[in-house]
Amino acid sequence: MSKRRHLRRDPRDFTGGGIFGLPRKSGSTGDEAIDARIRELVEEWACDASNSLVREMIVTALKFGRDCPPEGDLKLYNRALKEMRQSSRVFGPYTDERKISIFGSARTKPEEPEYQAAVKFAEKMKEAGFMSITGAGPGIMEAAQEGSGRDSSFGLNIKLPFEQGANVHIEGDEKLINFNYFFTRKLAFVKESDAIAALPGGFGTMDELFEVLTLIQTGKAQVVPIVLVDADGGTYWKTWMQFVKDHLFRLGLISEDDFHLFKLMTDIDAAVEEVVTFYSNFHSYRYVGKRLVMRLQKPVTDELLAKLNRDYLDLLEDGEYESCKALKEESDETHLKDLPRLICSKKRGMAGRFRQLIDEVNTVA
Repeated sequence: MSKRRHLRRDPRDFTGGGIFGLPRKSGSTGDEAIDARIRELVEEWACDASNSLVREMIVTALKFGRDCPPEGDLKLYNRALKEMRQSSRVFGPYTDERKISIFGSARTKPEEPEYQAAVKFAEKMKEAGFMSITGAGPGIMEAAQEGSGRDSSFGLNIKLPFEQGANVHIEGDEKLINFNYFFTRKLAFVKESDAIAALPGGFGTMDELFEVLTLIQTGKAQVVPIVLVDADGGTYWKTWMQFVKDHLFRLGLISEDDFHLFKLMTDIDAAVEEVVTFYSNFHSYRYVGKRLVMRLQKPVTDELLAKLNRDYLDLLEDGEYESCKALKEESDETHLKDLPRLICSKKRGMAGRFRQLIDEVNTVA
């Protein structure tokens, strides 16, 4: 068994604090005797700190049964929960590893420049310390898996009526997960990633990219670096960008700040640098009540703090940016307790502008 299996499994919240902020409620069936039996069962099973949440899940399942929904609905909910559990078990031992999800067409051939770009990009991301997550299929997915290598990649395969088998670079690996549903698969892509890369692709690639952009824009997922990678001389993302400008931005359907959420790249080294630089000083963030706490590798200087309080006050509800230590509410993330902090009362939304703030924080030498 790999030594990675023994890494700690500290909490990881891709929503930036939204999950931690949910209230803990044990739930009730409405029958005190049944509730007592559930409590006894869960305590005997030794779920420890998660006891109340496990009890609530059991109560929800029992209420589903009493609601008598169609059998097909129950099969869907049951299968989805099993797929999410499997994903959690596979990714759990690798919590401490930075990861990048790589999207792209299943139809791209090995001799095409986009395929070679994907191989090179994934290989360089591996050298930079990132594991890759792909859809496990052929084309760009296989190229990224080839570049990253079996030991440094995950495969999230989707079962289709026209069967898509896993590519040879991940087939049979313990880090291959087979999904029946796209929505559980996309949850894993977003939840487990510290960065996103998209290469040319079809409906699936567009679906995955727009899902990520929507979640980040609406504050339902953390801001992460997004690079849209094309082969040298390629026009795929340039054409996509023209559509976004002409038919989304021009009509006021997105804002100018949204363009800071992603970068178009044809230079592979520059694309890798874009991702790596995002984490050069910035580490992560979460909300504690109305306050946003940004965890850093190095504390901000007095000069930079003054610059933030001069140029980025438009992001704040009130007050200023301040340096601080870990808050008591962050005690569930013990592995981050010694990192310096930047704290503020940030307005919700404005993800593109917040990305600019992160870039500013990364100027710390």
